[in-house]
Amino acid sequence: MAKKHTARCACGTVTFAFDTDPDFIAVCHCLDCKKASGGEAATWFGIPEDDFTLTGGRTSAFSYVADSGQTLDRNFCPQCGARLYTSNLQSFPGLVFVQLGSLDDPSFITPKLEMYVKRRLPWVTPLDMPQFEAMPD
Repeated sequence: MAKKHTARCACGTVTFAFDTDPDFIAVCHCLDCKKASGGEAATWFGIPEDDFTLTGGRTSAFSYVADSGQTLDRNFCPQCGARLYTSNLQSFPGLVFVQLGSLDDPSFITPKLEMYVKRRLPWVTPLDMPQFEAMPD
């Protein structure tokens, strides 16, 4: 049976899908997200690992130690290099964090919070939502 939400890399080699309508959706200004996204922030959301299905292609993973000291795997397309999702997070077992830009239809996603705002650059206007200096409790 087809999943409700679909996603892919820039070249279409890697595809994945899930059914969960996420409720933890963050705009993150931490240094890890800045480096991984190549931008000022990254927008991502968590879904249960058991709802995540890789439907095409294979990703490459870069294992990384975050500012928290915990490890995670950043998964990307080995063809086009697009970052797609983060898995194997020691801090959040059982969850996969999907990058907003990988979705085929991101219109159903609205961020719920901004985090690591202590790292937000001065020229970025805060969004009208809860603000957290670091990781929310």
